[in-house]
Amino acid sequence: MSVTDRVSFQLYSARKFPPLDAQLSLLAKLGYKNVEPYGGLFQNLDELKAGLKKYGLATPTAHIGIERLRADTEGVAKMAKDFGIKEVIVPAVPQEERSASADGWTKLGKELAGYQKILAAHGIGFAWHNHSFEFARLADGSYPLDRMFASAPGLHWQADIGWIQWAGEDPVAWIDKYKDRVVALHIKDLAPKGENPEEDGQMDVGHGVLDWKKLMPSIKAPGVKYLVMEHDNPNDFERFARRSFKTVSAW
Repeated sequence: MSVTDRVSFQLYSARKFPPLDAQLSLLAKLGYKNVEPYGGLFQNLDELKAGLKKYGLATPTAHIGIERLRADTEGVAKMAKDFGIKEVIVPAVPQEERSASADGWTKLGKELAGYQKILAAHGIGFAWHNHSFEFARLADGSYPLDRMFASAPGLHWQADIGWIQWAGEDPVAWIDKYKDRVVALHIKDLAPKGENPEEDGQMDVGHGVLDWKKLMPSIKAPGVKYLVMEHDNPNDFERFARRSFKTVSAW
């Protein structure tokens, strides 16, 4: 599989630049073959499905909120199969559920393990996507991510490289630690600390401070199937998509 076959685009990065049809058209023209929808786009299934078909884009992964899984896990599995989604990914939990205790993260892991088993019965993988809060040490010195994974042995991981770096941690070390879980990466770049505040301190991939040469073995690891471009707040969606695709296509 070529690197461009593995490249995807998190559509959340384009949310401020509607309509969806124009977003998908641009991404296809730039060379993207895959996109990663987020929860809000599944409110209009017909529009999303029609756009994907029109521009020949696949959705091997998708972000689906934990609230939807709690309400109807079987329904999520059915929808995922209908869209050809191979990996359902929980993007986060609400602020109030980000526990300060180890027990809280253990409990969340057990909850996620339940959804993972249901989705696995349908042949669908299930993963967690991190932000930086999973790397804030708890009172006992442990990390939330470790506690969660320990109680969810079948849970996969979409490692967001940018957020790990933002937390002051080493993405390479963490990805290596859980290499058997990592199925996808969010490819995100950061500005020098304190710079580019209008874009929340993020940059186009290859134009920030991340050491991509050091990260390359992790990116090319056998288990990593998808490289998903993400920028949480670009002020120019086309620029971010174009320059990031150019960077990653050269890997």
